[in-house]
Amino acid sequence: MGDLFLVRHGETAWSRSGRHTGLTDVPLTEHGREEARHLVPLIRSHRIGAAFSSPLQRARETAELIGLHGVQVDADLKEWDYGGYEGVTTVEIQRERPGWFLFTDGVVPGPPGHPGETPEQVGDRADRVLAKVDAALANTEGCVVLVAHGHFLRVLTARRLGLPPSAGALFQLATGTLCRLGTEHGRQVIAGWNIRPGT
Repeated sequence: MGDLFLVRHGETAWSRSGRHTGLTDVPLTEHGREEARHLVPLIRSHRIGAAFSSPLQRARETAELIGLHGVQVDADLKEWDYGGYEGVTTVEIQRERPGWFLFTDGVVPGPPGHPGETPEQVGDRADRVLAKVDAALANTEGCVVLVAHGHFLRVLTARRLGLPPSAGALFQLATGTLCRLGTEHGRQVIAGWNIRPGT
């Protein structure tokens, strides 16, 4: 079976300033578009069997800019619902909740339609995505690419490695980078992380 490639979308104004950007549909900055374009050689050097993207524009535009075709948009790939912490930085949250940590403490409810998600709920979505990935890998030749968001992809990586969702905290993930998950002796492993051309 092929490998699983994870692409975090390029920079946005909110990611640059450290604001939690869950379901707010902010666009890429011009720098974010350049980050995505720089990944093209890395993507083209592999045979892609299937590609999936978050429905949010920053992920969809990244998928387009890196040259993916036939991308399937999947709502399960959207970012963590940060509830009442949407648009707020970690520093701001910790002023009111000292020691707060997303991967263990979760978020507070937000306005109607944005109740927030626990780490376990994000993990459940990641598990559903991984089931789709495994089906695609079994039925196509080549690799599978997911284009999505930082915190969600960190949780998905933890689940792929058999770890709890909270272990996503271990995998720092920069904008506009490629990660590769593969196998070694039948076990899931990280084969490459935060890859950019020349790294």
